[in-house]
Amino acid sequence: MTSGVLDAGPLKRLNRTMKKIIAWLKNRAKVLKNETSALYLAFKRKDTPLPAKIIVGIAVCYAFSPIDFIPDFIPVLGFLDDVLLLPFLITLAIKLIPGPILEECRKEAASIPKEGKPKRLIYALPVIIIWLVIIGLLLKAFLF
Repeated sequence: MTSGVLDAGPLKRLNRTMKKIIAWLKNRAKVLKNETSALYLAFKRKDTPLPAKIIVGIAVCYAFSPIDFIPDFIPVLGFLDDVLLLPFLITLAIKLIPGPILEECRKEAASIPKEGKPKRLIYALPVIIIWLVIIGLLLKAFLF
């Protein structure tokens, strides 16, 4: 440090590190988004085990829902569900589905054209129900 000016070296390293982390997170999110279609196809199959179907159903409904469990406008917490909850559900679902079934579904999902995330209210229904239950419990606790 000379003449009161900060050394830019550590700041440049921090900036490069943050860019690498962001690039890795974006890549991971893209991979998990592609897996969501395969999981949906696995969910529809009769030979997928029931515990896997339950987790897949939760993950797919949440991924396609236009409503987040924790709204994104809430600082930090709003993005935690997208960064932690959804990848956790997808990873858990992948581990619960037998390998051959998942591979067939991945191949089928790769052949489906990607037209963006469907915006259907039916996918938001589980999230809306959870929020209504939470609000009802809070109102019951504080008003009665």
